[in-house]
Amino acid sequence: MVRDGRPIDLSVNLNKVALLRNSRGGTNPSPLVAGRTCLDHGAYGLTLHWRADNRHTRIDDVRALRALCAERGAEFNLEGDERPELHALAIELAVTQFTLVPVKPGEVTSDHGWDLPRQHDTVARIVERVKSAGIRTAIFVDPVPEMMAAAAATGVDRVEIYTEPYAAAWGSPRLGDELARLKATATAAAAAGLGVNAGHDLDLRNMPLVARQVPELLEVSIGHALLCDALYLGLAESVRRYARVCRGEAVDAPVTR
Repeated sequence: MVRDGRPIDLSVNLNKVALLRNSRGGTNPSPLVAGRTCLDHGAYGLTLHWRADNRHTRIDDVRALRALCAERGAEFNLEGDERPELHALAIELAVTQFTLVPVKPGEVTSDHGWDLPRQHDTVARIVERVKSAGIRTAIFVDPVPEMMAAAAATGVDRVEIYTEPYAAAWGSPRLGDELARLKATATAAAAAGLGVNAGHDLDLRNMPLVARQVPELLEVSIGHALLCDALYLGLAESVRRYARVCRGEAVDAPVTR
């Protein structure tokens, strides 16, 4: 599937808002208020990754943000691992999309995709459960073109390509190779009948090139970089700029160092 010129859908991940709230206790900052601001200023949808340790997003956040997206007619993407209670929540709330992400003990953030076909049975079982409830499914994958046939064999609707290798190569001689690998993975995924999402360390500097060079890309989930930029630009202005880079436009990025 190719976008045919339409902008990439921007889904804002609000985990870091919840993390800041939890660091002090209380209710400020509010993921719900932040979610409203994002939808008011150009976000297509919202993303939450509910982890077992509740270190940022909590179950009440998932319920509140899902209700907000339903009210606004926006997409809601719930991310998470193999926990049955997570899949049950996705089904109960009829989320727009459930993205299955592997988690390893002690990780700070997601840093790898599913190992396919070795983990096929685990992935396919969960995909079937969630997909049978009418929910669009996605799985987090490394930028490995040769793995896309195995991803499609799980029955999933989309893949979310892990873009940290591309982002880490920004400004270095490796950039061309990493961009080529990202493009080849997206092409292979589309050829296998999969929709293509992407996420991890995409920002105002590196996103326009992706938007212009990867026509298969349907959706990006961006959280950390957008919310860091919001410290300098304000949340509303940050969302507006990220919506523009999802159209391939170049925008000014804040000086952060």
